[in-house]
Amino acid sequence: MIQRVERLTLIAAFVLGGTSVACAATPLTTLHAVHTLTNAEAGKALPVAFEATITYYNAKDVDMFVQDGDEAIYVQATKGASLVRGDRVLVKGHTSVYFRPDVIEDSVTLLRHGPIPTPVEATFDQMIRAETFCKLVKVRGVIQSIDMVVDQDLGLDTINMRMLMAGGYVDAYVIGDDESAVKDLLDAEVEVTAVVPLNFDNKMQLTGVLLEIPTLGDIKVLKRASTDPWSLPITPMDDILAGYRSQNLTQRIRVQGTITYYQSGSAVVLQTGAKSLWVLTQTRNPLRIGDLADATGFPDVHDGFLNLTMGEVHDSLAPARVSPRQATWSDLASGHSAFDLVSTEGNVVAEVQSAARDEYVLDAGGQLFTAIYNHPAGLGNLKPLPMKEVPAGSKVRVTGICILHSSDTFHGPVTFDILLRTFDDVAVVARPPLLSVRNLVILVGILLLLLIAAGSRGWVMERKVRRENVAAAEIERRRARILEDINGSRPLAEILEEITELLSFRLNDVPCWCQIADGAQLGKRPPNLDSFRVVDEVIPARSGPPLGTIHAAFDPRGKPCVDESKRLARVAALASLAIETRRLYSDLVHRSEFDLLTDIHNRFSLEKYLDQLIDRAREEAGILGLIYIDLNDFKQVNDLYGHQVGDLYLQEVAIRMKRQLRGFDMLARIGGDEFAVLVPKVRNRAEIEEISLRLNRCFDKPFAAEGYVVHGSASIGIALYPEDGTTRDLLLSAADAAMYVNKQIRRERSGRGANVPAPGISHEERG
Repeated sequence: MIQRVERLTLIAAFVLGGTSVACAATPLTTLHAVHTLTNAEAGKALPVAFEATITYYNAKDVDMFVQDGDEAIYVQATKGASLVRGDRVLVKGHTSVYFRPDVIEDSVTLLRHGPIPTPVEATFDQMIRAETFCKLVKVRGVIQSIDMVVDQDLGLDTINMRMLMAGGYVDAYVIGDDESAVKDLLDAEVEVTAVVPLNFDNKMQLTGVLLEIPTLGDIKVLKRASTDPWSLPITPMDDILAGYRSQNLTQRIRVQGTITYYQSGSAVVLQTGAKSLWVLTQTRNPLRIGDLADATGFPDVHDGFLNLTMGEVHDSLAPARVSPRQATWSDLASGHSAFDLVSTEGNVVAEVQSAARDEYVLDAGGQLFTAIYNHPAGLGNLKPLPMKEVPAGSKVRVTGICILHSSDTFHGPVTFDILLRTFDDVAVVARPPLLSVRNLVILVGILLLLLIAAGSRGWVMERKVRRENVAAAEIERRRARILEDINGSRPLAEILEEITELLSFRLNDVPCWCQIADGAQLGKRPPNLDSFRVVDEVIPARSGPPLGTIHAAFDPRGKPCVDESKRLARVAALASLAIETRRLYSDLVHRSEFDLLTDIHNRFSLEKYLDQLIDRAREEAGILGLIYIDLNDFKQVNDLYGHQVGDLYLQEVAIRMKRQLRGFDMLARIGGDEFAVLVPKVRNRAEIEEISLRLNRCFDKPFAAEGYVVHGSASIGIALYPEDGTTRDLLLSAADAAMYVNKQIRRERSGRGANVPAPGISHEERG
């Protein structure tokens, strides 16, 4: 298996481009000769014809590993061959490139059957350094998870295992569906004979150790688990952490590269040649983009991408600039440019500025992506710099770091963003077309003057031309007003009615209307359509089903106009622009004011509304309340059972708390595990304390997520205006301080053995 999809993608170019070279070159007759090749040389599809012994092959798969002495290599073979381990074979084919040179076979000929090469005793350090790449090895470890996996695309059943060795975790799998053969291996110490293909990301960077086990018989149990995992005593949910242990022996490393991106207190990107690395750091020291820098930290793999955690960065102040690579949307969506400095082009569809960042939505050949400029950290309550405005429709070139939304690029394109470093990373390539309403009006005026001056052409012709030009000017005037309304705040329904009126005007005042998909009917539809000839035009969508239909009702006795369908199509395109632009703008505004995970207000929205309430309370001498909620021990949920369970827990918490509030109260998520409630109508402290008690009771019932049950709790603090503060910052600080006092009291009571419930997490078997 070893990531077959990306292997086939990478070698396709070599197979097609290197065929003529392979036919003309002399075959390489030993594995050693293939190993001496560089990746550039192997990419020329050089012919091979060598003998070796099979160490791994399953007729259901294309993976074959062969070895000759101390040399081993991967061969992409044909399924269904009658070959087994120990067969001495003649491999003919051509070279290809994966992590190191490998081979695509044209034919594999059985010479004889012989002994299997003696497996090499291997350590985790040897494998992670790729010293045993493709070789037959023998390793020891403890099996910590076993899963049956069915790959529908490849038609394979595999048993996937996670094994802890001295040094780290490795993944291992064996082709088969006999789950009973491995059911007793959980927590057992085993000795495994396997080949080592390793794990890589889509940039061919090593991300972990993978073992391919030939058969279930190659798993030897050295020591059974001391206790059957399913016979362990039930642990109380609030005592789960008593069994938690963690030891990390990962070594600190140092890397060097050019700084291509820097977000103070968050991340730095270093790039060297075609390789780039995301460095997580809390440094706020000034770092200069384009300088050569050293970074030290701990290697890690997150969401399938390599990164450096707890990084410290030293800027050498020596320039070593990296030129951005020119790329298309398809190049970037393929995933091969993750974290790289790139430059690409697109047409501006929309622009949105929030308190934290500026966003440009761009269209590249019908595909949308976003260029993002994050405002520098430390601005506090200062107003951010004005957004660099680019006229809608302009073609721009953006330069920045490519950030993928998913590492799974092996099943098709993925969405991505471009992180901008400065305003200058957005450069206008071409302005919108000169054909504008103003220029058209001027042109019509000039034409009218010329027509008046040309009186010799006759009164009849002059009148006809005047009428046609006035009609064209009216059409363009209406169209211009519609375009202005699309980019303004006028309701969408009124804009669509304008569009139907424009169509009616262009078709000599025939009744016109539009039907929005799953929506309203707008315009002037005759009550009885039987006496009309109705012409329809679909309102197209950029992607997905149509947005609706435009209709026009004609007198059946009249002669059909040759431009009817064209005029309906143009108006349908205008309606499509109005609907999609308004929906896109609404979505972007919602994203700037609401938390995407819980779909409640975010910190920016809460602070804006709090300022408004303070101003109103100051004018009316009123009272308002603020409640601050901090989830206790939330980090344990993420650390023990992953962010998926943590996200589901946060969503359920938000739903429960929202049910306890009134319609005019505001619930907001202001941090990872922190929430706040604005109570605009409150009479005294007792009333807001009663609301906080209702919120606290949200945690009485356990939370269920992904088969786990979480007994949660929260610490709550309250503040009143103007008693506890007269400004936004003072109220937030007072509520936070009150919350912290409650949290400390809870901890002190828990330390003295008081009957204070603590959060717990348990795994319950799904029924």
